[in-house]
Amino acid sequence: MTGETPRSRRFDPGRRARIIDAVLGLIADEGVAGTSHRKVATRADVPLGSMTYHFASMDELLREAFSRFTNAVIDRFEIRLAAARNIDEARLAVADIIHEDVFATRDDLVLTHELYALAAREPAYRELISEWMRRSQQALGRHFEPDIARELDALIEGLTIHRALGEGSRDRERTLDTVRRLTS
Repeated sequence: MTGETPRSRRFDPGRRARIIDAVLGLIADEGVAGTSHRKVATRADVPLGSMTYHFASMDELLREAFSRFTNAVIDRFEIRLAAARNIDEARLAVADIIHEDVFATRDDLVLTHELYALAAREPAYRELISEWMRRSQQALGRHFEPDIARELDALIEGLTIHRALGEGSRDRERTLDTVRRLTS
């Protein structure tokens, strides 16, 4: 050796976050079925052994990664609605959520659908979806009655899926008109 020390991996305070970033990226690229400890460790540039040090199982890693993802999505949702000062601005915020926020990237779309698939099979992931919906409806409830907030939440979900998959209207004004009719 020439006096250089190998890259130290012992003190790595960002390792856990890097692992979560890596698993989310891997799921977006290959799906949950294509995700393994080895692939995540390689992508995160961490030793394979640190995977089980930080996460007892792949299920724990997936739950934590999807929890971080859903929290980031709902945080954007809540910020958008919190900025609305009246009903008209709230309606505009809903249209912006549909057209700009929910599936802002291809990865957001894929991660959401991977989470839906897991939630269809596993109760722990249904809890994540339920919390996401509860927080969405709570944010909408700042401006709309509870029944309308639930319907708007479903409209947001459905229209973003249709738009993202190329089947829905890309016309923001049409979306805004639908929101106005539903909330009048």
